[in-house]
Amino acid sequence: MIPQQLAERWLERFNARDLDGLLALYADGAIHHSPKLRAQRPGTDGKIAGKQALRDWWADSFERLPQLHYRLIALTADPARAVLEYWRELPGETPLHVAEVFVCAAGKISESFVFHG
Repeated sequence: MIPQQLAERWLERFNARDLDGLLALYADGAIHHSPKLRAQRPGTDGKIAGKQALRDWWADSFERLPQLHYRLIALTADPARAVLEYWRELPGETPLHVAEVFVCAAGKISESFVFHG
């Protein structure tokens, strides 16, 4: 899968709460960096690695925030990366402007970086 397709599928699978489908987009040793991760799990310094860590993180997020939704603003991609820009929407909270960069290799996401506006 090319980076643009990975990013499109990622957003679709995240909003559908399809944990297995989401994890299938990642390489086994994928690394994820996020300010929300740093805030929720300070011992990680905002970084986790591997599918089991990703599974644990998103399963917890889906359980704690069942109405969380990401609304696409823009998607830009080249042969090695994709950048998603979206609104993080949760009832009762001000929408948060987010950019997420996916570094891709061999048809999978190998590393992701989340930035909050």
